[in-house]
Amino acid sequence: MQYYTAMTDWDDLRVFLATARGGSFADAAQRLRMDATTVARRIQRLESGLTARLFVRSPRGLQLTATGAELMEASLAIEGAVDRVGAIEALAGATGVVRVSASEGFGAHVLAPAAPALLADRPGLSLELVANAGFLSASSREVDLAVTFAPPQNSRLVVERLTDYALGLYAAPGYLAKAGRPDTLEALRPHELVGYIDDLIYAPELRYLNDVLPGLRARTTSSSIRAQLELTRAGAGLCVLPHFMAAADPGLEPVLGDKVRLVRSFWMSVHRDLQDARRLRAVQAWLVETVAARQSSLMPA
Repeated sequence: MQYYTAMTDWDDLRVFLATARGGSFADAAQRLRMDATTVARRIQRLESGLTARLFVRSPRGLQLTATGAELMEASLAIEGAVDRVGAIEALAGATGVVRVSASEGFGAHVLAPAAPALLADRPGLSLELVANAGFLSASSREVDLAVTFAPPQNSRLVVERLTDYALGLYAAPGYLAKAGRPDTLEALRPHELVGYIDDLIYAPELRYLNDVLPGLRARTTSSSIRAQLELTRAGAGLCVLPHFMAAADPGLEPVLGDKVRLVRSFWMSVHRDLQDARRLRAVQAWLVETVAARQSSLMPA
């Protein structure tokens, strides 16, 4: 707008907004912790630069003129932008250690590659990434933030869904050349399967095989999803794997991709006492940005 050329100081606009909201120089002065004479002088300076009146006096106090209303609309947009920049600067200034618990696959394949960008932007922040088969608890303060397969049921935690992710069936080309490629779900029964050790499954969401076809059982098992991927790549059999781990692996091929598609979720939780800590907010924002950037691998079409 034409009047932008007259404005050289966001602080003058802050005074203008406070006056418009309060309806008087005295009210604006109280909001801004300055004296009313200074407020009046700043408004006068704005009006001189614009060569237009911004306020008229009325029984209800100072009222905006047409020019004042137009300036108010533009100033609110600028205020919003300044607030967003301030929030970014606050997160960038986060300091301290944040310990994050995540599943082995998600921690190693999604969070670990993104961690350097987080730390480069926040030199005072340190990250402890606990990525293994099993979760540590945010409610008992074993970690500051936990990413789990299901929302924890604990009133001491603030919980939100982080992202959905999809899984499919994979095998090594060598295995398929030897054992044949199944073309139906029922054709999976004679195949070798790789999966979790049943009595060491730490979350019910990891019981994949029954969701593919009831009664399927794995012959080769591991408590580690990364070990399962390596077993599958080595030709041990067919395995249900997250697409974000397996889709880009040249040693694996999708099998029955039109028939086997499982969807699970990741949930982010933090203790209520920590939810406003700057370092926690910085890491939560990073997690949200990271999964947004990886949606094509987390939930491929």
